[in-house]
Amino acid sequence: MTAALRIGLVGFGKIARDQHLPAIARTEGAELVAVASRHSQAPGVANYPDIEAMLAAEPGLDAIAMCQPPQARYEAARAALAAGKHVFLEKPPGATVSEVEALIGQARAQGVTLFASWHSRHAPAVAAARAWLEARTLRKATITWKEDVRHWHPGQTWIWQAGGFGVFDPGINALSILTEIVREPVLVAGADLETPSNCAAPIAARLALRTATGAPIEAEFDFRQTGPQSWDIAIETDSGQMLLAEGGGKLAIDGAAQPTPSEGEYPAMYRHFVELVRSGRSDVDLAPLRLVADAFLCGRVRSTEPFED
Repeated sequence: MTAALRIGLVGFGKIARDQHLPAIARTEGAELVAVASRHSQAPGVANYPDIEAMLAAEPGLDAIAMCQPPQARYEAARAALAAGKHVFLEKPPGATVSEVEALIGQARAQGVTLFASWHSRHAPAVAAARAWLEARTLRKATITWKEDVRHWHPGQTWIWQAGGFGVFDPGINALSILTEIVREPVLVAGADLETPSNCAAPIAARLALRTATGAPIEAEFDFRQTGPQSWDIAIETDSGQMLLAEGGGKLAIDGAAQPTPSEGEYPAMYRHFVELVRSGRSDVDLAPLRLVADAFLCGRVRSTEPFED
């Protein structure tokens, strides 16, 4: 019997408590051993103030899951890789493309696994959407990704700072699905970014995208939606229409609902991570992060009213 992957978790905020903890507990071949966090402690495991203390006290750790804000992720991931640990990166995998590319090179040199975990790609209906679209030609796509930031990110000031992504923190989930199900490259043709006057990151964005062969894709992201939330991707093809709704949780083809598996996103990711480590592979796709970077590069910024949490 193969020994369980002994995992340390860095950052113990909402996403770690709500998703990573239960997912690790449900994953055969994975065991949470320690947590490093300046502000919180996890029950039933060893707790440390930072990754340096955790690495020094827990030499038997096999892997580290990085769940802190993206601005702090690079140095922590670099320390973990230097210690010979496999690394699981919460999305987005870094604050910049260059940071993640550097980590890819370091992981390769160390001979360890690096996993950039785009959780929305593991939503129940995404694989079926990809399979359906593979046999068709995309004509047009529309992404509507709107949610209430006060509900999903209460008090998280880092998201409004440089490197915090703003509305692209959820929006990159849509882009991760898009680049998973569309078989050709996706390009940014233009972007409009609404940024509160007291913030460094946008609260809303409209993107004009296209495939490499010219099919138009419109995307609208907004952090100000109250009431029902919208996480939808609608696609028109040469032979039918598809709606991927609820963040990839539901799929309809020409208006008819399709059956979907029941496994959650994070358990699926941890199962994949264990498989990557056991087979000596890495999985780091930069396409979603590169699209966000391109949107910032070519986007027109419009100042809007201040945001107060």
